[in-house]
Amino acid sequence: MSRLRIFDEHRPTTPVADWTDHAAIKRELAQVGVRFEQWAANQPIAPGASQEEVIAAYRGDIDRLMREEGYQAVDVISLKPDHPDRASLREKFLSEHTHSEDEVRFFVAGAGQFTLHLGGKVYAVLCEAGDLIGVPDGTRHWFDMSEAPYFVAIRLFTNKEGWVATYTGSDIAKGFPRMQPIATGA
Repeated sequence: MSRLRIFDEHRPTTPVADWTDHAAIKRELAQVGVRFEQWAANQPIAPGASQEEVIAAYRGDIDRLMREEGYQAVDVISLKPDHPDRASLREKFLSEHTHSEDEVRFFVAGAGQFTLHLGGKVYAVLCEAGDLIGVPDGTRHWFDMSEAPYFVAIRLFTNKEGWVATYTGSDIAKGFPRMQPIATGA
């Protein structure tokens, strides 16, 4: 189940708020300019599906977002617990960073946790299949897929080069809760 926990940036062990209701998550994130939507994941896609298969399955939604927001590129990231580069990929995303464009992800399958550092607070957002999150450009954040990643996510970019991060050099991400592996049934 999707979840939002909000922490004081100086108190990483005790959330000041905790929601699992999509309407509450959307409301709270909207207050800090973060887009959160629940989409019906109508096409069953599992980690290991080709990028072309995933994009074709969601072409209508992708095209709509590209028109509405001016995105120029789309790709798919798909990871399973046995992916040979899972540890290095996890490490790449775990350090606090920003982007010069919005970071938009639609989770087709599985889950991942975006953690946002905004205005003295830390927002840990567990996104699962059907969740779309839009993190505004310049927002300090990190992403965790757990030690046993299981997800397929469509990524949309305004930058044709795709994912480009600027690391902040802060070690804040080390102090906050990490994502726990999800049960995949496989």
